[in-house]
Parts: sequence; C-alpha cells; structure tokens
Amino acid sequence: METDVEVTRRSFMRGLGITGGAGIAYGAMSTLGLAPAAADTGGRTFRPPRRSDLLGAAQGDHSVVILGGGPAGLCAAYELRKAGYTVTLLEARSRPGGRVWSVRGGTEETDLNGETQTCTFSDGHYYNLGATRIPQGHITLDYCRELGVEIQAFGNQNANTVVNYRGDQPLADTSITYRAAKADTYGYISELLKKATDRGALDDVLTQDDKDALSEFLVDFGDLSSDGRYVGSSRRGYESEPGAGLNFGGDTTPYSMHDVIRGGIGRNVSFEFGYDQAMLMFTPVGGMDRIYHAFADELGGDVIEYGAEVRSMKNVPDGVTVEYVRGGEQRSVTADYCICTIPPNLVPRLAHNLPGEVIAALGAARPSSSGKLGIEYSRRWWEEDERIFGGASHTNRDISQIMFPYDHFGGDRGVVVAYYSSGGSQRAFESLTHKQRLAKALAEGSEIHGEKYTRDIASSFSGSWRRTKYSESAWASWKGAAGHGGEAIPEYELLLDPVDRIYFAGDHLSNAIAWQHGAFTSARDVVTALHERVAASA
Repeated sequence: METDVEVTRRSFMRGLGITGGAGIAYGAMSTLGLAPAAADTGGRTFRPPRRSDLLGAAQGDHSVVILGGGPAGLCAAYELRKAGYTVTLLEARSRPGGRVWSVRGGTEETDLNGETQTCTFSDGHYYNLGATRIPQGHITLDYCRELGVEIQAFGNQNANTVVNYRGDQPLADTSITYRAAKADTYGYISELLKKATDRGALDDVLTQDDKDALSEFLVDFGDLSSDGRYVGSSRRGYESEPGAGLNFGGDTTPYSMHDVIRGGIGRNVSFEFGYDQAMLMFTPVGGMDRIYHAFADELGGDVIEYGAEVRSMKNVPDGVTVEYVRGGEQRSVTADYCICTIPPNLVPRLAHNLPGEVIAALGAARPSSSGKLGIEYSRRWWEEDERIFGGASHTNRDISQIMFPYDHFGGDRGVVVAYYSSGGSQRAFESLTHKQRLAKALAEGSEIHGEKYTRDIASSFSGSWRRTKYSESAWASWKGAAGHGGEAIPEYELLLDPVDRIYFAGDHLSNAIAWQHGAFTSARDVVTALHERVAASA
C-alpha cells in the first residue's frame, strides 16, 4: 500500500513538472517531502528555496533576471524556479555552460583573433575545452545525480605516463615514467631521512621510540633495503613484464641520488596530494556540457534566451533594468532583482550605475590565461605502445601536460589533449593560429613521446579562454588572498554583498576558484540571500 502511495505522489509530481515546469514541481516536492536532500558542503547546509516559504509573507510574483548561462547562472535559475520565481536568463552564446564547453564534431567557434574553427572529430569523440574533472567532494556530483547526468571515472594520475623536463640539469630531456620518478624521489628522501635519524640529527625532537617508529615507516615508504639504502624495486616498473614459469621480468635500475635531486624529476609528485586533485575523479559521460544541457532542459525554453548580448545593467526604482541585443533587435527586461554572473573583467564594459568602489573591486579580479588543444588520432598509440590508459604526462615545456583519453578504451581512435597550459605557457599559444598551435604542440610532444606523436592525426581543435568571446579569461586571479585560509581582501568581500538589487555570483566569489563547485556554492549563497530578502519583505 505504501508503494502505491509513493507511485501516485511521484506520478502527480511528474504531471506538475510537465504542465508547470521545474519550479512548481520542486515546490510541491518540498511540501510533500520528496525533494532531493540538500548536500552538506562542509559549511552551512544549503536548503533549496521553497514556494511555501513565501506563503503568507511576500505577496505577488517575484522576478529575477540572470546574466550569464554558465554554472552559476544556470544553478541560480534552477534553484529559484523551485520556489516559483519568474526567471529570465540571458546568455550571449548559443549554448549553455559558459566557460564549460565540450568540443565534438560540428562545434564551430570564431575566436577574438578572428579565426574560425569547425571541429571534425569522429562520432562519439570529444574533449572538454572547459572543465574536465570533478573531485569527489564537490557538489557538482550532487547536481549530476539530481539532474540524471551519468558520470564515469576520470583517472587523474597514471603511473605509466611520463615526466620530461627541459634544462641543463641531470636527466633533462629524458622521458621517465611517473612511477619511476615517484619511486626514486620517495626512495632517496626516505634514505636520507633515515640516515639523519640514525646519526642522531633528530635527537632533540624525537625520542628513541619515535625514531624507531619513523625508521620503520621510512623503510616501507621508500622501499629501502635491510641496511637502509634505496636500491630500486618493482615500484619503478619493469623493462619487460613478468610472465609465467621462470620469466621474472626485467628489473629497472634507479637513477642516482644526485641526478634525482638535481634533476627535479619528482616536481609533480605533490600534485596528487592536493585536496581537489585526487588520483580518482569523475566526469560526465559524453562531455562536461551534459550537466548544463540538463539544467537547460529542466528550466525549459521559456526561461533562457540564447544569443542575448547584454549591453546595460542598472538599478532602477523597485527593480533592475537590463538592456540587451538579440537577433539584431534591441530589447530590455525589468525584474525585481538581478544576478550577474558575467565574468568580472567584462562587467565594467556594460552601461551601468554601479558605484566606483564596486567597479574597482571587479578590477581586482584579474583575468587569467589557459587553453587546450585536442588531437584526434586514428591509432591509440598511447595504449598499444606505452600501455597508458588515461592520466597525463607532465613537462616544463609550454604544452605543460598531455592528457590521455578516459573513454573508448581499446578503440581504434581517440582524442588526446595535446596541451593544457596556463599563465605564461598559455600566452605562448594565444596569438598563434590553430595551425601554428598544432605545429608547436606536436614538436614539443614528440620530444616526450617520440615520432609516433606526429603520425596518424585525423583532426584537431584548439581554444584559448582569453581569446574566447564572452569569456576573455579562464578564471579570476585576485590581488591577494580571496576567501582562502579564512582571509579575504576588501574587494572580494565587497562583491559578496548586493548593490541595491544587483547580486554578483561566480566561482571568483568562492573558495573553489576555477571549479564548477565554486560557481555552484556562490550561486547557492546568492539564491539563499535573495530568497530570505524576498521572504522578509512583506
């Protein structure tokens, strides 16, 4: 009998969703206790706004215009619709997702250099020119579950990928497997620390029991010999894999302590220790943009206006008026409130009546450079020749890293991210044509993975956030600490508060800058503040 009641309730909810949209459906679900549980993100728990919150309080309809259809804008629209707000979302692009976008066959983009690329990847193949991985602790995964977006594992590290660093140091221009670089680095550090311990160098801070425990740990951590030396082991890998019978495989020989230390081959080892850079991460099946198409589908066609270039945003008596151009036609919309998720570097270009201190605060969020280039190969040489299944090779060349596919394993082709660079390394690519970017990436990549890197190329596509219209930045880089370690600069804090009825949201106003999670948490905070303001306005 309980099952029949549940089916009836959910059938009723589906009917509401079809006839009245996500806002009505989720408002009723909250009332019946069927809405998805809010995720605890480690700070205050987010509770989606409910239509019932406004009953008997704020009267009439309540409207919000949202500028930007990236993660923050779509999240804010989605959550506000749950409480029945009238939402208009203006997105200049012809797609949802903002800086988060996936490149596949048919994708066309004209960058600010004036070059137009059209992607010709084979069916089912793509790469994420925007965000590509999701840490397990991020609420991005909660939205994937809530929106029904299928996810798959993303191997963020792979022991079979390589490191290769240019320079005049030992081991320069040598491709070394990540497992060997890691084993040698940890091995020699452990040997040195054990020697220091055994020789009494730590007697002023460790008791004898402490030293015994530390030595035991170091022997295991560094895989040291019985006399405390690092002499290498299977942790480095094999010249040839062990087989049956007496085929014990071919051991590899560690590099010398001097070469490992001076060569810095372990410089990327700490990457996997980062809280948001675990070895195992996740990503949506078919591309990261699946999340944002799912948001758009839930919101429906009456909420989002694509191709809407915002020109003006001004507080007016009892509301906010936004002027924009769509299809060559001048338009405007006035709403009770506005949530601006346009990148901070672009907001000052709008006609506005924002205070000077707010414009100065937006200017403190400096635009950053980053970009990627995807190459579709007609042979998966990384799997066939080097036994690499996912992960990334690292270098100090301008390409920075080469990311290998996490899908179509064992297939006949795949898309390799030939560079994912940022800062000065990316600026070396920004002004180049795509053909020049490809040539540079192939030249540097072949120094790492050999001549096969330049063969069997079917197609390619590149992009730079700084040279992409409506973005012109990969993420914000604040002049000083901004929300990290319990510190925030005044400009950052100023933008957390609304300017009359205009609110700002985006990953740049979070403690997870450059992550979708940051955009979502910022949007949730703004939705909560706006909703509480409306509920208290009666």
